[in-house]
Amino acid sequence: MGHTDMRKGMQGLALLVQQGLQRNPHGGDLFVFRGRAGALVKIIWHDGIGMSLYAKRLEKGRFIWPSAKDGMVSLTPAQLACLLEGIDWRNPQHTARPTSAG
Repeated sequence: MGHTDMRKGMQGLALLVQQGLQRNPHGGDLFVFRGRAGALVKIIWHDGIGMSLYAKRLEKGRFIWPSAKDGMVSLTPAQLACLLEGIDWRNPQHTARPTSAG
């Protein structure tokens, strides 16, 4: 995950993954990028057949973004789902669990 020029398309983002992050953009991982304003994310993913590009812009608020010391942070699928919903994925609120069976 990282901040980037959001004018880039699939090929530009894949090249950024390969050269900037030193990762394989065709390896099956999702790579998520956020614009500087924080309201737009783009995701690229290669499923083994072809590259997909997903973009989402929040109408209100900003995506909660991790601080990446080396330019990249890994998230669990649940954390990514929260991030894409505009929820603070670092501290999601869980419902209370029952303390007894009866």
